[in-house]
Amino acid sequence: MRTLKFLLLKEFRQIFRNKSLLPLIFVVPIVQLLILPLTANFEIKNINLSIVDHDHSPFSQRLHDKILSSGYFRLTDFDNSYNAAFKQIETDKSDLILEIPQGFEDVLVRENQQQLFIAINAINGTKANLGGAYLASIITDYNDDIRLEWKQPSRLSQLPTIDVAPINWFNRFLDYTFFMVPGILVVLVTLMCTLICALNIVKEKESGTIEQINVTPVKKYQFILAKLIPFWIIGMFEFSLGLFLVARLVYGIIPVGSIELLYAFLSCYLVAMLGFGLLLSTYAETQQQAMTISFFFVMIFLLLSGLFTSIDSMPGWAKVLAQCNPVTYFIDVVRMIVLKGSGFRDIKYHFLIIIGFALVFNSWAILNYRKTS
Repeated sequence: MRTLKFLLLKEFRQIFRNKSLLPLIFVVPIVQLLILPLTANFEIKNINLSIVDHDHSPFSQRLHDKILSSGYFRLTDFDNSYNAAFKQIETDKSDLILEIPQGFEDVLVRENQQQLFIAINAINGTKANLGGAYLASIITDYNDDIRLEWKQPSRLSQLPTIDVAPINWFNRFLDYTFFMVPGILVVLVTLMCTLICALNIVKEKESGTIEQINVTPVKKYQFILAKLIPFWIIGMFEFSLGLFLVARLVYGIIPVGSIELLYAFLSCYLVAMLGFGLLLSTYAETQQQAMTISFFFVMIFLLLSGLFTSIDSMPGWAKVLAQCNPVTYFIDVVRMIVLKGSGFRDIKYHFLIIIGFALVFNSWAILNYRKTS
């Protein structure tokens, strides 16, 4: 213990002596957590719409108003020519074209049916699919309103109906930041701790100070623990800043579940990811190698974590890789505890898996670290 104590004092002095490292650890993640949830938003709004109205009747005007009042569409062009509207799509100024034919109201009243033409710019597949679905849903709702107006009260069906009143659990107002902030916080803590921990040993290799440690009677596990514990404390502090300072004060996210359970899982998770960073540093010989390897794995962890894309929608091989990704489990746990209030029974398998990752990564790092004289 006395040897470990002196090694820890050396590590803390080395960390706090580096004035450029402290802002990177404490300031950059906070700024990123303030900005990223506002931009990483998959709600499709402000869809650019061109309307070609050949009718200019009260019915077509009501349709315009209903579409624009939905909050999803932004009118960028209103013309009588489809070719002019199509040029708006070619110059990326519009995403959809709605063409209302001449005699729209007359044909609808006389024949009880009418057709509309919708053209969608499908370069952005997500925006095209959702934009087209939104527009079709609004037109269907508009059609139902007209049918109700035309029906006589005596002709209305007397059959019993079922009213559906949806209630949103865990995120009542469907605020997308409530879903994204916990996941982004996990990614930032993972990125900072893994990368900086990986660079720590490699920096000593480059400067030659590790040779001085290698000739001492310091054991391999003591050296690994001395590298792991300071960044474990920093990771806990950084997560606390993000959870209580940014998530709570800025976005109004108050954890519903047990804080103690969340920090218990965080403790195991940090041990696992710091062990992974130490493992990478035992293979890298330069800081450039360590950064490249860390970036490679962090990108895979990020894209297969379920943060931006649901794991259920991934192909089979990607689902298998996602199950081998420790970030996946922590994002699930943070969302479950913070938003749903889940207990230990709900995340016990996540605990076992993360403990397994921690044992594998740290044991591998200790075995792979070659102490030479």
